[in-house]
Amino acid sequence: MTVCRDCCCGSRTKHPQLDHDAQLDRVRAALGREHQIRTSDCLDVCTQSNVFVVNPTPAARRAGARPVWFGLVLDDAVLTDLIEWIQAGGPGKADLPAVLELSVIAAPGAPAPSSAAKPP
Repeated sequence: MTVCRDCCCGSRTKHPQLDHDAQLDRVRAALGREHQIRTSDCLDVCTQSNVFVVNPTPAARRAGARPVWFGLVLDDAVLTDLIEWIQAGGPGKADLPAVLELSVIAAPGAPAPSSAAKPP
């Protein structure tokens, strides 16, 4: 997983109600060492901050799954749903819950989101 933490995402100026460090700590604690969680400079979708990109496992990627981009991850409910989906297998392994479909965004330069998160 890649978590944007630059000018807008992770910014108390843009999202003063959110403890951005606590959000990242929660993801790391919930997913543990078996999931690589990294932060990134700007992912170029500032209007959708906070942005999280969930990568498929290598096996799911070989089977055709692609990363799924999420925007507006600004509350605990969305973060909980995201964590639970990743724990269930994530892209290419677990069906994307309908509630999370509302947070899926297109990667910069990509066509609108599609069924990339659905198992083959």
